[in-house]
Amino acid sequence: MNVQAKHSSGAATAEEAIALQEALPPLTNEDATAVAMQNTLLTPRFYTTDFDEMDKIDVTPVREDWDKLIAQMVSDPNKGHFKKNADWDEVDWDGMEPKLKREFIDFLISSCTAEFSGCVLYKEMKRRGSNPDITQLFQLMARDEARHAGFINDALREAGIAVNLGFLTQSKKYTYFRPKFIYYATYLSEKIGYARYITIFRHLEKHPEHRFHPIFKWFEEWCNDEFSHGEAFALLLKTDPKLTQSFSNKLWIKFFLTAVYSTMYVRDHQRPEFHKALGVDPDWYAHEVFTKTSVLTGQIYPLMLDIEHPRWQKNLERMQVANVQIANAKKAGGIGGFIGKTLGSAKAAFAFVSLYTIPAIKHDVPQETLMKPAY
Repeated sequence: MNVQAKHSSGAATAEEAIALQEALPPLTNEDATAVAMQNTLLTPRFYTTDFDEMDKIDVTPVREDWDKLIAQMVSDPNKGHFKKNADWDEVDWDGMEPKLKREFIDFLISSCTAEFSGCVLYKEMKRRGSNPDITQLFQLMARDEARHAGFINDALREAGIAVNLGFLTQSKKYTYFRPKFIYYATYLSEKIGYARYITIFRHLEKHPEHRFHPIFKWFEEWCNDEFSHGEAFALLLKTDPKLTQSFSNKLWIKFFLTAVYSTMYVRDHQRPEFHKALGVDPDWYAHEVFTKTSVLTGQIYPLMLDIEHPRWQKNLERMQVANVQIANAKKAGGIGGFIGKTLGSAKAAFAFVSLYTIPAIKHDVPQETLMKPAY
């Protein structure tokens, strides 16, 4: 009798998905794991927070929308989806252009780390909490993120490498954020993740000749998970109006928008061959993602960044040039490298301040919170 082996795509919990990944035959993965272990301004981080404070959240003000969203997530529409099937093409890793291969692997490792970062945070909230509403939500989101990370690792294994997820959990440095900063950053991360994935997916629907790897076929369902996670954080933010309405918190919202947008711009410009292979201009792609994200986050944030302002693109480009200078200075080392790194950091900081001080566009937040994927 043939029994189909279990796969992380069908795991009911994050713990099960991680265990299934760790049970796969080992690979030489030190290099991939080392990349995932890096902690810089441009790499995904692991976060921890005040879990007791988060456990006190009362979702009564958003109960009707909350129950609708949880029911949708419990129904698990993507169960079994994140698994290679007959649509998975043969991938010629050996024949892939070396620069493209290096950048694509970097993209996959970064994506895997980002997904697993969410899984670790959500799983810990579920483990430590006692509030049934909150623990159920974080259990469901941890499940989704573990599946995503496992699926990316499956793609990496074809190239003969993998990220050691268990090792990351135990060894990667954790950054502490207050709960409200977790809400701002994670809500935005989930929404911009949706915008990034759906923009690539729609582009490749129109230009399938640029789909150089089959994983892009899975991006629509993937980004729909990101979208629903963002909806959950929108509801969490709505349980306490001052999180989005007080003057100081509006400044924090603007800070996180500026930081996430500019980081994405700089990071994507580190992968020119990757975007060339996709047939995508990084500047066009950034503008598309920023536009979509600004519309989406208007559901709960009372302001959006003015990405058409004359200072916007100019200072993103300055940040990119400064980042190149910093990277070259690190390679050079010595006194000259130190001076170059210091000057580059000062240029990047000046550009960020110039971006942050662009007047934001204010708007009224709609009464209806929950949205449906619009792109």
